[in-house]
Amino acid sequence: METYQKAGHEQVNGINMYYEDYGEGEIPLVLIHGGGSTIQSSFGKLIPFLIKYGKVIAVELQAHGRTSDRDQPESFTQDAKDVTTLLSQLKIAKANFLGFSNGGTTTLHIAVHYPDVVNKIIVVSGNYQREGLIEGFYNGFGDATIDHMPAGLKTAFLAVNPDQKALQNMFEKDKQRMLDFTDLSDDDLRGIKCKALLMVADRDVIRPEHVVKMSGLIADSQLVILPGVHGTMIGESIAPDVTDKTIEITTHLIETFLNQ
Repeated sequence: METYQKAGHEQVNGINMYYEDYGEGEIPLVLIHGGGSTIQSSFGKLIPFLIKYGKVIAVELQAHGRTSDRDQPESFTQDAKDVTTLLSQLKIAKANFLGFSNGGTTTLHIAVHYPDVVNKIIVVSGNYQREGLIEGFYNGFGDATIDHMPAGLKTAFLAVNPDQKALQNMFEKDKQRMLDFTDLSDDDLRGIKCKALLMVADRDVIRPEHVVKMSGLIADSQLVILPGVHGTMIGESIAPDVTDKTIEITTHLIETFLNQ
C-alpha cells in the first residue's frame, strides 16, 4: 500500500469524515468504497497503480472505518452529499469519481444530484435499482447477523478502528440501507451527461444485464465486462484469484477512459 501524502478528517454535515490524498494532478480521482469496507479493504491493492497516473483522494463514509457516525440511517443520497461537501471544503471544484459496489451506487447519485462537480464517473459493480442484484441476494438478508459478515472486512475495519461497537453499528446500518434500497429512476440515469465507464464482472453480485441496461440509459457511457467475481478486477481484499496483472488491466482501462 502506497503511503498517502496527506490524511485527515473534516467536519462534514455532522460527521468527522476521514480521507487520504495521494499523488499529483489537476483533476483528482475520488475513490468511494463498498459497503462494510474501508479505503484499504476496497482499494489497497488498486491505489498504487492509480497514483502513477494522477491525483487520488480516497474517502471513508458515514460509520465506516475512521469516519464517525450520525444519529440517522445511512443512505446513498446522504453519502453523495457528504462526499461532495468534503470536496467543496477541500476547495476541489471538479473531480472524477470511482465507486465500487455500494460506492458505485453513491457515484451514480453524485452524477444525478451534483453534476457540476463531476468530470467523469467510473462505476465498478454498482446498481441503480434493487433489481440489479442477482436472484436470491435478499434471501435471509433480514436475518443476517455480524457473524455472516466476511472475516476479512471485519479485520480491515478493526485494523483502523478497534471499536467492536462501531463495527456492529456499521454492519446494522449497512444492512438496513440494503433492506430499504431506494431506486434511482431510468430518467435519472438518462439525465447523466458526463462520460461514464461502467464495469462489472461476469460472475458478480450485480447482474451484468443490469449494467448493460445502465449503459443504454447513460448516453455517453462505455461498458466493460471482465471475468471474475465481485471485487476481483480492483483487487478488493476478500476477492479470490487477484493478481497484479488483473489490476494492471483494470488500471489501463481506467487510465484510457480518463485520458480520452
